Amino acid sequence: MAADLVRRQVAVIAATSTPAALAAKAATASIPIVFEMSMDPVLLGLVSNLSRPGGNITGVTQLGRVLASKKLEILHQLLPKAHVMALLVNPSNPIIAETDTNEARSAASNVGVELHVLNASFEYEFDALFPRLVRLGAAGLVIGTDPLFTSRYEMLGALAAHHAVPAVQGNRVFVEAGGLVGYGTSARAAVECPAAGSQVALGSVRNAMVRVERRQSDASSC
Repeated sequence: MAADLVRRQVAVIAATSTPAALAAKAATASIPIVFEMSMDPVLLGLVSNLSRPGGNITGVTQLGRVLASKKLEILHQLLPKAHVMALLVNPSNPIIAETDTNEARSAASNVGVELHVLNASFEYEFDALFPRLVRLGAAGLVIGTDPLFTSRYEMLGALAAHHAVPAVQGNRVFVEAGGLVGYGTSARAAVECPAAGSQVALGSVRNAMVRVERRQSDASSC
């Protein structure tokens, strides 16, 4: 899709996930790119630094690698007697999966919790995850920052409620659907920042001079 947008010579590319931003950067070095993602764009090599990103790309980051560890810490605070927890990642996006896993494992080690990492690359795999949590003896679930999961808040929240599994994901929609806690950047902020960045790009201001915004996270619970 990114290559098609380049061929059509669009004025600006808005990338609303980590894979989309990586694809857009690989496709063009001239068309302005504005991203919104949960990962660290410096770590991914998208920008040189947050203050002066360089090149034709800027945007907003939620720094999901921090969110993964914070979600586990919140879950542990709510379930202080739990000794086993689980993390859900998408192995099809190895950069996000590895980052979430490393951060969550570090947090689990700090609080003395055993962490099981579960994989799902497709929506149809969700149903089997929750019975497996019971077999593993996991008291709660941290859902990773992959777009597969963040685009399916309601489904995962409903499954967590149906199986009575305390789970933490990204925002209030997840809680309203049955999840225990939503912790992440507000949806409104995530949408507004790329929109503002696109306006800057269309105003012919070089992206190299437009800093990458880092959005703070908020939490909501049922």
